[in-house]
Formats: sequence, structure tokens, C-alpha cells
Amino acid sequence: MSQAITETKSAKNRRIKNNLVAYSFIAPNFIGFAVFTLGPILFAFALTFLKWNGSGPLTFVGLKNIIKLFSDPVFLEALKNTIIYCIGTVPLTMIFALMLAIILNRKIFGRNFFRTVTFFPYVASLVAVAVVWNMLFNPAKGPVNMLLSLLGVSDDHLPGWAADRHWAMFTVILFSTWKNMGYYMIIYLAGLQGISPSLYEAAELDGANRWQQFKYVTIPQLSSTTFFVVMMLTIDCFKVYDQIFMITQGGPGTSTLVLVYHIYNTAFISWDLGYASAIAMVLFLLVLAVTVFQFRIEKKVTLN
Repeated sequence: MSQAITETKSAKNRRIKNNLVAYSFIAPNFIGFAVFTLGPILFAFALTFLKWNGSGPLTFVGLKNIIKLFSDPVFLEALKNTIIYCIGTVPLTMIFALMLAIILNRKIFGRNFFRTVTFFPYVASLVAVAVVWNMLFNPAKGPVNMLLSLLGVSDDHLPGWAADRHWAMFTVILFSTWKNMGYYMIIYLAGLQGISPSLYEAAELDGANRWQQFKYVTIPQLSSTTFFVVMMLTIDCFKVYDQIFMITQGGPGTSTLVLVYHIYNTAFISWDLGYASAIAMVLFLLVLAVTVFQFRIEKKVTLN
């Protein structure tokens, strides 16, 4: 009996020792996550109900920061611009990425070269890419407007691109589409190469042309890939900051001001960290709602 108890205690000690070894491997990563991610998230949530300039005393204001959002024209403009940016960028990037993937999935001359060229803007320095983009789309002496002028567009009707409040958002959407489509092209390429050739052979035997094969074979087979692309693109669009900063700095006026850029200005220019946290919570809830909606749509499509 005592020997059985001793063996049980020994097994228990070994199990505790093994657990401690496992926890010791997990601990550094968890501590880093708790200190640099979880802690700031909880603090930001608490700041939503406080007023703080980063150095003075914390003052509890209740729901005042949240109520202020609905009467703040700058916040409402930033929210509208963020939604417009998402509506414009997500489908454009997805369509161009899929088109490029279909073309570069075929055995064409220089296929690997064109894949590399298409992917290069995504991995290149944003600063360098933005400088080149601003040079190309310079309203006064950029090559794009010079080409449009040669094609017969009058000087009065040439686009102002990033310098014109009516064209600035369109310019940013074009830039984001061009920079990111190479990355999503790679994802679509992986999806296309996972489609069995026998499906296309069966469709061809049934008399399906190229368009019908694309509609009834390619699109359904890429549904999971498309869902992933749409979800990642949507989240990235709601978080956009760097493209806006490099191309327009939120201008002209507030024509390209988005939520993350507004959060930055509120927190580190105006030093109203409580109100900036309230805006961040709205952004968090917005992304969460869109993500849950997308998952439900994907679930319904999969079940059907």
C-alpha cells in the first residue's frame, strides 16, 4: 500500500516537474504578450472613461468621451473616409490580385519575372514607393498628367491627385491597391494551384468555355481563399495609417483623414489620450463587427 502511494507521489511530482518545464518555455512569450499587448489594451479600455494628457493626473469622466464622438465632425469625417477607403480598396485589390494570379498561373514567357515585379511593391520600403508614386502623380509635372495631356485632356481637367480634395482619396486607394495586390496575388496563386485539373477537364468535356470554367469551377473552388483575402484586406483597410501619412497626411483638409490617423493626431498632437482611446474602441468594435459578419456569411455559404 505504501509503495503504491510512493509511486503515485513520484508520478505526481514528475507531472508537476514536466508542467513547470513546459510553462518555463511559454513564460517569456506570455510575459512579453502581457506587458506589451494585453496590458496596453486593458489600459486603453480604461482610458476611454478617463481624461489624461500623458503626464497630469487621471480624471474620471464617465461616458463623456463616448458621447463626444457623436457630435465631433472630425471623427465622423474620419469614420466616413475609413469606410469609403475600405469600399474602394477591398474589391479593387481583390479583383486585380485575382486577375494577375490567373494570368501568371499560366505558362507564359517571363512568368517568374512578372511575379517578382508584381510582388516587389509590397516588400519595398513604403517611403521609397510613396516618393516614386508622388513623383509619377505630381499634378504639375508628373508623367501621368503629361501622358493625359498628350491624350487630349485639357489642363483645366487634369486630375489634381493627392493635392486635390476631390481626387486625394481615389489616389490613396489606387496606391494601396498597387502596393498590396502582389501579396494577395501570391495567396490566389496558391489557391489556383490547389484546384484539381480534372475539374477543368470535366467542365471542358461538358462544353464549358473559358468564362464558364472560371464562373463554375474557379470561383467556387477559391471561395475559402477569397474569404481569407476579403477578411485580411478589410482589417488592413480599417487599420490604414502609413499610406495616408506618406501620401496625403490626411489632407487636403480632412478629405483623407482616417480613424487611425485621427487617433494618432488626438493622442500625440492634441494629447487627449482618453478621447483617443474612445476612438480606438470604436475602431475595435467596428473591426470586430465586420469580422463576425464575414464569418457568418462564410458559414452560410459553406453550408449551402
